[in-house]
Amino acid sequence: MTDATAYPQLALLIDGEWITETGAGEAVLNPADESELGHLPHVDTALLDRAAQAAARAFDRWSATPAIERKRILNRTAALLRERAEDIARWMSREEGKPVAEAVGEIGGAADIFEWYGDEAPRLYGRTVPARAPGLRHEVRRLPVGPVAGFAPWNFPALTPARKIAGALAAGCTIVMKPAEETPATAIAIARALMDAGLPPGCLNLVFGHPATISEYLIPHPAIRKISFTGSTAVGRHLGALAAQSVKRATMELGGHAPVVVCDDAALDQVVPALVAAKFRNAGQVCIAPSRFFVARKLYDGFVDRFAEAAAALHVGAGTEAGTQMGPLANDRRLAAMARLVDDAEARGLRRVTGGARVGNRGYFWQPTVLAEAEGDALVMREEPFGPIAPITPFDDLDEALSRANALPYGLAAYGFTGSRATSDRLAAGLRAGMVGVNSFAISIAELPFGGVGDSGYGSEGGTEGLDGYLETRLISQTV
Repeated sequence: MTDATAYPQLALLIDGEWITETGAGEAVLNPADESELGHLPHVDTALLDRAAQAAARAFDRWSATPAIERKRILNRTAALLRERAEDIARWMSREEGKPVAEAVGEIGGAADIFEWYGDEAPRLYGRTVPARAPGLRHEVRRLPVGPVAGFAPWNFPALTPARKIAGALAAGCTIVMKPAEETPATAIAIARALMDAGLPPGCLNLVFGHPATISEYLIPHPAIRKISFTGSTAVGRHLGALAAQSVKRATMELGGHAPVVVCDDAALDQVVPALVAAKFRNAGQVCIAPSRFFVARKLYDGFVDRFAEAAAALHVGAGTEAGTQMGPLANDRRLAAMARLVDDAEARGLRRVTGGARVGNRGYFWQPTVLAEAEGDALVMREEPFGPIAPITPFDDLDEALSRANALPYGLAAYGFTGSRATSDRLAAGLRAGMVGVNSFAISIAELPFGGVGDSGYGSEGGTEGLDGYLETRLISQTV
């Protein structure tokens, strides 16, 4: 075990070599107190080319590695992540802000992803299609698409890179991974676990730097055959266009604005605590967090009062402090975004029930905020808040609620709560999203597909659908 108080040295990983100095870089800050944690080296185009070429060279060897061996390496990685979870969680909490307990849970989820994908590697079956004539054989094979360029955000610095890295490696692909510059230590810890588990050099390359420079160089690079991106819709459109220009496959998990429909037969004693926990997890910086609340008018006043009371009672503090239930936002940009949304809401007549302001003057803390009578023209109802703001509005019938829930072009996640099986079926069929939870938030699990529709992207990560994105289909028809 390492010293959990020491933030690790930051480095790039290219062709099996850890590179700590490049002549350019940036400071990594602790969002709880704005102190500098470490210095992160940046790549230049020469190093990016080296990473892409390393992935291309390693692909021939790794794609030919027996699936059972790929399984052993990924499973061993999962075991190492579980062994090192406490240390990695403290690094994650310091660089991203979430409470240590949440970080430990996230690392456990990342380990599950490596384990699940490892177990699936030997199951990448093809098939034989009966021929129409004697002496002819038709065979369908599923083969790795090639080297991948992966791009991940800062809000889940273990889970999101894990989905991309484990999926690619299980399928037999290699990968150049660009995690977020705000949270590099977590991704570096994952890479070290893979190397310690026996992953050959070049199969995973880790790069950091100016995001636009990296994406605009890697995506058109002839060695790269697929991209996987998690981030905003605006950036996703740009990267998707870059991939299309090179006729490269892409998986895009983009922004959301998840609606929640609370029907008049829902049990508030169970629903309110669950929704508060889901909404304010990671300070609301969760792409599938409930973020637009539609509540049946019969329950509305009671729901708002209970929800606001529970939100106001949350203990806000540094993620590494005992008792913290909600940490800081990840950066000062999120503070400005929260202030803009609250100012707009109040200007439009929304009622601020609790919160709505920064906490202190050091660190990026924001109060858990509840806004009532939230009409559709308010910015917070049209733009993903990606922070601890919960807008709540009443509805009179379910058709109205579904129409308002589906009014935005986003379709990542959606939720509904009811005590009726018939209404549950209506919610499941009527909510337009790639992932729908009815009386449940269990939509982000290794064995389930994770992805959206509409402006929330295309393709899936997780589940067998996630592996499909890293495989191409080859038909072989031959006489025998």
